[in-house]
Amino acid sequence: MPFSPENLGVSEAGLPLLRELIHKQTGLFYENGRSELLSDRLAPLVVARGFRSYLDFYYLLKFDQGSADIAWREVMDALSVQETYFWREVDQLQALTCHVLPELLRATPGATVRIWSIPCATGEEPLSIAIALEEAGWFNRARIEIHASDGSPAAIAKARAGLYRERSFRSLPGFLRDKYFEPRGTQWAPTASLQRRITSWTLVNLMARDEMLMHAHSQIVFCRNAFIYFSYDSVKQVVKVFEDAMPVPGYLFVGASESLSKLTDRFLLEDVDRAFVYTKR
Repeated sequence: MPFSPENLGVSEAGLPLLRELIHKQTGLFYENGRSELLSDRLAPLVVARGFRSYLDFYYLLKFDQGSADIAWREVMDALSVQETYFWREVDQLQALTCHVLPELLRATPGATVRIWSIPCATGEEPLSIAIALEEAGWFNRARIEIHASDGSPAAIAKARAGLYRERSFRSLPGFLRDKYFEPRGTQWAPTASLQRRITSWTLVNLMARDEMLMHAHSQIVFCRNAFIYFSYDSVKQVVKVFEDAMPVPGYLFVGASESLSKLTDRFLLEDVDRAFVYTKR
């Protein structure tokens, strides 16, 4: 029998309320025909708690202070999209090493460069940044911190564990995989020297301003392929934190299919060798 909430005996009652609560708490937007996807992903959580409707789960998340924190972590794991890979949108990594870092250090000589990857998913993104910087020799020329964050506890746990299957390497040149990773059975692990380049792995919800402010003061932020799942208002809320917290100059990388053109006048969109970066000046 194909999987569906109905097969599990879960009533649709309360789903619109739950959908709006999740939107407010996480930024994730499940309207415009995407409610079925939300329903499918949450149904196992509902059943696991012995509930028979989404309304029961809504009440737990909204009002049960004793259980809500754990339940929200389960929700973030269920809804997070962890499909990523090394060397994704590599043109931006090249822009970072060839143009952004030299410009930043000319403007603020001797400064510690803070780079924040949010969401980092299972770690491929910040490790790709570290590889690009290592290959360009930047760790020998400047003090650099790389902070990696995600809203999913499961994603952060996998990133810390650092075990990757072949699919994660589909865009990374083979010689770089062999240089920076070691085989572990059917998987690959980053070398200890590469793993040490990541200063911190932290849990951060993009809708929680206080959590974001721990790292939003970074001069360089990679916030790629998160906004495609957010509503306009949610994206605007996140960008407002970057506007307020990022220094000048500041560099914000978003995904190739994402645009902030109608959301901010504090960041200027610049084309750097065919890679786009939003620059705060």
